[in-house]
Amino acid sequence: MSARSAVLIVGAGPCGLAAAVALRKRGVGVRIIDAADTPVTGSRALQLWPGALDVLRELDVLDEAERRGTRVTEMVYHLAGSTALRVRLGGVNEPLLLPQEQTNEILEARLESLGVRVERALKVTDVARTDGGVSVKAERPDGTSELLDAEWLIGADGVRSTVREALGIGFPGEAVPSPFLIAEGRFDDSHAPGGVHYYFGRTGSLVFAPMHHGVARAGFPVPEDFEPSAEAVRRLLAERGATGMRLTELTALSKFASHERIAEHFVKGRCLLVGDAAHTHAAVGGQGLNLGLQDVRNLAWRLAGVLAGRLDPAVFSAYDTERRHAAAQTVRNTRQFVRLFTVPSWATGVRDGLWRALESAGVLRRWFAPLIAGRRIHYPRQAGARGPLRGTTRALALRAARLARAGERTPPGLEAGAAEAGDALRLCVAGSGHGRLAERAREFAGEYPDLVTYRPLPGPARGFVLLRPDGYVAASGTTPGELAAARGVLAALAKPRTPTG
Repeated sequence: MSARSAVLIVGAGPCGLAAAVALRKRGVGVRIIDAADTPVTGSRALQLWPGALDVLRELDVLDEAERRGTRVTEMVYHLAGSTALRVRLGGVNEPLLLPQEQTNEILEARLESLGVRVERALKVTDVARTDGGVSVKAERPDGTSELLDAEWLIGADGVRSTVREALGIGFPGEAVPSPFLIAEGRFDDSHAPGGVHYYFGRTGSLVFAPMHHGVARAGFPVPEDFEPSAEAVRRLLAERGATGMRLTELTALSKFASHERIAEHFVKGRCLLVGDAAHTHAAVGGQGLNLGLQDVRNLAWRLAGVLAGRLDPAVFSAYDTERRHAAAQTVRNTRQFVRLFTVPSWATGVRDGLWRALESAGVLRRWFAPLIAGRRIHYPRQAGARGPLRGTTRALALRAARLARAGERTPPGLEAGAAEAGDALRLCVAGSGHGRLAERAREFAGEYPDLVTYRPLPGPARGFVLLRPDGYVAASGTTPGELAAARGVLAALAKPRTPTG
């Protein structure tokens, strides 16, 4: 048996690599293995939404990703006929187009700069939970095997996760009715980088994403019996309304079936699932990698805190609940995207009329853009997170104070300062910093110096918001009573204190 690791990560895709970097930055000892003998290449995830970009920023690789990738500033919806609806996303909703193999390269280089190398050609064949951790059996191509011992195990080994199967965790769900065809290469067309184009033709739909240097990716829902070829791609472009667009060089072509599945548990003992090992859904909308990297962001601060003795291992129950909730929302959203993409020809007029109405009312910009950007994903509220006020009264009070409610994403205006706080929760109090609420907030932060930092916010509003290090609101309110109730959130996180005396 090899030397014991604090954390063993199985799977060196983007989620496994991101988890390794996030933990290593926090001083956690990690070991990461992968069954493949070389890094995986080819057409995979392309679109990194803001939640994923937040993770890359925290891992110190966003600048390199921006250098290689293509920023998307608008979504263009080409309806049957000649109407094109342009939806400007706005800075907070803009994604980055970056092929997954390059995301992997960037993350692996960052991991190596932290002193950790991926160990390849190690295929997991069994997982055994022990009293003090996890024992993993891994096999090499020559048939020799090795036992790997760790305190904690992260399964990031994809949809066909060996870790998940070895743990006996169910993966219920069903196939998405329509397979998807991905074609990547060079196209002769007039679309400049900076937009993603959705063509809703009468005979079918397609999505087209131009990148730098004339390279682009096109995606099509296709029938089960569809035979992929360069000529078939050219035919689909013409049939589905992309007039004037011509494929000149095909560099990658793949057809794949998607499933909608969510693991029954993301946590089992000291074993944790992230990414496609925990959930999968339709590819339309490019939500998969965003969802997986958010798993990592939710998990890393918890795991580091438990290993450091600051947090109670019970915090992983919330990881399971929250990320399953996020996965369910994403599956539901992508299912609607698929339905929009695959409406029968007789319904295209109804669909196009609805989209024109939504665009005229500004709904696409105000509501749909944040939806596809992942900003509407929310968590269930924890006990103690809401305080004594309920319903409309409390919501109005928080809105007046310009503060988000528990379970929602951190508002953009409060994101500044997160890096300096590290893994501490930030207790932000709106107002002048004086008064009973501010005084109680400072006392509250003083009780948990290793977990909470206090930050006054300028302005005339009154209220508080307790911000987690993973970009979500832990608790909020407008009264000292609600602040007192928020202590329940900290009680659920902090490791029980040993009595003295």
